[in-house]
Order: sequence, then structure tokens, then C-alpha cells
Amino acid sequence: MLTLTARQLEILDFIRESIKNNNMPPTVAEIAEAMNLSSTNGVRGHLQALDRKGAIELIPNASRGIRLLQIDMFEQGLPLVGRVAAGQPVLAEENIEAYRQVDPGLFTPNADYLLRVQGESMRDVGILDGDLLVVHRQPAAENGQIIVARLENEVTVKRLNQQEHMVYLEAENPDFQDIEVNLKEESLDIEGIAVGVIRSF
Repeated sequence: MLTLTARQLEILDFIRESIKNNNMPPTVAEIAEAMNLSSTNGVRGHLQALDRKGAIELIPNASRGIRLLQIDMFEQGLPLVGRVAAGQPVLAEENIEAYRQVDPGLFTPNADYLLRVQGESMRDVGILDGDLLVVHRQPAAENGQIIVARLENEVTVKRLNQQEHMVYLEAENPDFQDIEVNLKEESLDIEGIAVGVIRSF
């Protein structure tokens, strides 16, 4: 049983309405204004409580990083990420184009976001330019999995092949070269693994 205070319920209702009417969650400042609160710190406290109670999930490093969980999860859908700006987290507000009504539970493991595919480097496994790649967020992956990787300031989708300190990000198209990363010299961050594809027509 989810137990909320009156103020938490007000904030939750405002989040739900904002997502329904604007197709995106509100910022902390917008919540503070709607609730007639002078401080955003109070709003953050309520949001953290809602997160602990399982009503929402707070997404780090995103000004609109609120996802409804138990209530109207399907109405909100998943964040759709377009071209990722250099040096920004994948789920930063600036990178989120919209929210799409996709049930996260359709995928195993559950989907966390959609990434718009750019280019044909993964063509031969059916991931085409313009497709929406369904991604489960996790910081590690096994060899052979298709991953979303951050290499310096670029985000790419490739198949993982790691041999000790050498990582090979393998393309699935003979027209593209694999990317070699020496972990002793360069950093590589795994943003998630591919769990599905939504074809865009």
C-alpha cells in the first residue's frame, strides 16, 4: 500500500497532469511555483520521499528527470533521446526529444529509455538509421551484447568485445570499421544494453 502525505499527493497529481498535458514531467521550479512554495529545496525533499516510496523514479542529471512508476506509468512512457550533446549525460533534458507511450515491461530486462539510431553501422542486425533502440540502463555488459557506449564525447551503438584492457566496439556492417579502445589510455562508459528495436517508418 502506497502511503502519501497530502502535499506529496498534490505534487504527484501535478506531475501526472504535466505529463498528460505537456508530454513531459515538470521541473522542480515549475512544481515549486504551482505549489506556491518559495524554496525548491522543499520540493526536492518531497520528490525524494516519493522516490523512496516507489511512486516516482528520479533520474540523475536531468532537470525533468521524473518518471512515474506505480501510477500512470504507461501514460508517461519512455524518454526518447535524440542526438546526445558532447559531454552531457544521455538522459540530460537537452537530449530528450519527447516521451513515447511504450510499456517498459514489454522488454526483458525492463526498458529505461529509447535512443534514436543515427547511421547504418548496425544494419546487419536489423538496427537501421532512424529506428528507436530500446535500452536498459546498466553500467556493465557481457561480450556479445549490443551496448550504448560513451567514448570521450561521443555516444555510439556497437557490439561489445572486451579482451582484458582492450575493448573492440564492433560494427555490424562491413562498410564500417570497428572502434578500438585501450582502457589504459582512454575511458569508456557503458550507458546501457539494447533490449529491443522499434522501427520508424
